[in-house]
Amino acid sequence: MLSKALKKVFGTRNDRELKRMRKVVKQINGLEESMQALSDEQLQAKTEEFRQRFSDGESLDRLLPEAFAVAREASVRVMGMRHFDVQLIGGMALHEGKIAEMRTGEGKTLVATLPAYLNSLSGKSVHLITVNDYLATRDASWMGPLYKFLGVQVRAVYSGQPQEEKREAYRASIIYGTNNEFGFDYLRDNMAFSMDDKVQGDLSFAIVDEVDSILIDEARTPLIISGASEDSSELYRHINKLVPLLKKDSEEEPGHYTVDEKQRQVELTEEGHEFIEEILTREKLLDEGDSLYAATNLGLLGHVYSGLRAHVLFHRDVEYMVQDNEVILIDEHTGRTMPGRRLSEGLHQAIEAKEGVSIQSESQTLASTTFQNFFRLYEKLSGMTGTADTEAFEFRQIYGLEVLVIPTNKPAQRKDLNDLVYLTRDEKFDAIVEDVKELMAKGAPILVGTASVETSEEVSQRFRKAKIEHKVLNAKYHEQEADIIAQAGRPGMVTIATNMAGRGTDIVLGGNLEAELEAAGEGITDAQREEIKAAWQQRHEQVLEAGGLHILGTERHESRRIDNQLRGRAGRQGDPGVSRFYLSLEDGLMRIFASDRVKNFMQALGMEKGEAIEHRMVSNAIEKAQRKVEGRNFDIRKQLLEYDDVANDQRQIIYEQRNDLLGEADIADTITAIREDVVNEAIDSFIPPMSVEEQWDIPGLERQLEAEFSISLPIQQWLEGDERLYEEALRERICKEIQAAYDSKSAEVGPDMRKIEKQIMLQVLDTLWKDHLATMDQLRQGIHLRAYAQKNPKQEYKRESFALFEDLLKSLKYEVVKFLSHVQIQRPDEAALIEAQRREAAEREQLAFQHAQASGMAEETPAESPEAQSAASAQPFTREQPKVGRNEPCPCGSGKKYKQCHGKL
Repeated sequence: MLSKALKKVFGTRNDRELKRMRKVVKQINGLEESMQALSDEQLQAKTEEFRQRFSDGESLDRLLPEAFAVAREASVRVMGMRHFDVQLIGGMALHEGKIAEMRTGEGKTLVATLPAYLNSLSGKSVHLITVNDYLATRDASWMGPLYKFLGVQVRAVYSGQPQEEKREAYRASIIYGTNNEFGFDYLRDNMAFSMDDKVQGDLSFAIVDEVDSILIDEARTPLIISGASEDSSELYRHINKLVPLLKKDSEEEPGHYTVDEKQRQVELTEEGHEFIEEILTREKLLDEGDSLYAATNLGLLGHVYSGLRAHVLFHRDVEYMVQDNEVILIDEHTGRTMPGRRLSEGLHQAIEAKEGVSIQSESQTLASTTFQNFFRLYEKLSGMTGTADTEAFEFRQIYGLEVLVIPTNKPAQRKDLNDLVYLTRDEKFDAIVEDVKELMAKGAPILVGTASVETSEEVSQRFRKAKIEHKVLNAKYHEQEADIIAQAGRPGMVTIATNMAGRGTDIVLGGNLEAELEAAGEGITDAQREEIKAAWQQRHEQVLEAGGLHILGTERHESRRIDNQLRGRAGRQGDPGVSRFYLSLEDGLMRIFASDRVKNFMQALGMEKGEAIEHRMVSNAIEKAQRKVEGRNFDIRKQLLEYDDVANDQRQIIYEQRNDLLGEADIADTITAIREDVVNEAIDSFIPPMSVEEQWDIPGLERQLEAEFSISLPIQQWLEGDERLYEEALRERICKEIQAAYDSKSAEVGPDMRKIEKQIMLQVLDTLWKDHLATMDQLRQGIHLRAYAQKNPKQEYKRESFALFEDLLKSLKYEVVKFLSHVQIQRPDEAALIEAQRREAAEREQLAFQHAQASGMAEETPAESPEAQSAASAQPFTREQPKVGRNEPCPCGSGKKYKQCHGKL
């Protein structure tokens, strides 16, 4: 109550920020007349003037009012578009490193030009990040003339772009591209063979369009560059034939496995374990009397679980589709296909086996990062979206970004009607068909939103049956996306859209006039042009009379934000519009989270077939379910970040070391220091520090030095010939001899030895880092098992990953010195050959750039890949607690059986 009263008196922080910014808007508006009075040349000269003032010490904040006024006037002259006051506020929010929440149709693309222009004056590049290549190239070419007029170079980066062209693009002041492309370029730069191969440059300022989609929806999934690994195609096919023999466990009949839809997990029952072991033994995949849970069979267990998940949790045309003999994933948030992306830990191969398409080999991680850690590398980060306020807490906690809700230029006129809830899916779809017919008769354009390709095709089929003309906009037809969206606002036009397919393109009431004029061609007469305009005006007014664009949602999404995005397609720039969701108790979200309460309520009302319920209690139940899912998804993202933060510290050290290596022409001093450390460690094993001579193992030391450093030293003779040769003096003599032998080899080779040292060190570093990433993946997959031993998995992960990293650094020194000691230089161009071999090996690895599924890393969440738990270990296994039977009470004290609690696989 007190906080409400204080807000009424002082206003919210959002109100106070807007009030502060409106003062600056007044300043900008005050400069408008003076800018209008300038000639084109004088206006263009302002850019150079601002750059000079910045280099003389004036801050960008001081330059902001004038720079924004110049950019606005230039936009009017070049593009015929004047920034509204609210767009100026949006530009200020972005410059200050905030997230600007702006409704659909408020001109976010134009808003971004203001902070992009201002920040480019500092001489540092600005990255404008969008969700797909189409939007990146569209926005770069659309806003290009404005930047060109202002003397600012703008380019776009996109996937598949030639290396030279991409390097050139990154030299521009303003660069458009997708989140994936910027992220992968960062990883590729840190896999470069030389400084000349790098393209990206500094990460100074990023403006992220659709920031909620990129920083929240996609933050659960890491960016991975991987290479081909071993082939297990036959095993996948074998397991695929066996999985359909397993039956689902139910209350009526005990089965072989259980399914947890909330956690998206499957688990074999006791009966299932015995049954699958029996089959695998019969198929000669498991030795007689062997257990599926033996340490040597964990890989096989992983294949079983991958096959089971592929059959039970992944459905064709929902999570993936099959096209051209290939399994292509579908983005659950946008409904778009994701060609080239693959599920990790053998799950994609299991789906390929299930669908009978060719099985592509498993992959090994070569480099990876998360969007959270990548975007936090920028000195300044900002973003825009139509729906950010619901996630304001996460933006602040993870990225330190404040959300500023920008008011609309014109008052919103969209009506958001209450949800209609039906008992069954059939009743729901029947109601949608009837309502669509009614709205078409009124001349209203209709957008039917679905959550999956499967649903969109089901709705399409029902519409065809009811003889309703319509267009389908989903993952299968996104090539025609822009054309369909351009005409989706015509009277009586019905468009079925998978979730947010077509995002970034406005639906104009009456149809897109510009697209029509463009389609008519340049050769049309003025009279024909006027005729097209008049016809459009008539259609526009007809649609306004019918109440604008009508949004019909066929089901609620897990996140309220995605629902709001669908609603946001209607009512752009003060246009009228209507939105409503149609639900049934058979929908996924309702079935899992809200069905029992609502079903009991509906049955108590004695509802008949075809009747819908429209009640606040139902909406509250749905919102509560959505909050639950949002909370769970936030925990997953936070969990991913906490684990990746550990890996990120190591990644930064390795990448920094690698960059130093690439930048240095001569690393001889580094190699000498490393050699001294390695030699002393080798001596320590045979001559312990501060020990007496009787404890020394001289024959062992001689053998070790010959094996490791390719040098035969008569240490025993030295000791016999010189009684004063104590430990310290002996160490020095050994180090000197080994260094002298290396110097002699180096002198024979000449200056090329410096290049060879550099190439060998890079090769060893890359190989060890790749293996380290695989080990870290295995550790992360199995770390939740530590909870069974009453240990904190996160702390264990930190401790063990630190130990692994220490081992990596130790191995790096040892391997480099050993390699250089044994290397035989036979040709003068040996260094170039080593680099060429590494490049060829990289090409053979057929790098795949995936924004793969996030690993399941919650402590109580089962590992995605049991095979990853079989990481080889030299130490014998020691049980710290008594063994717990699968049907015994769980030792955590929950009261559940062990197999239903921490014994879940």
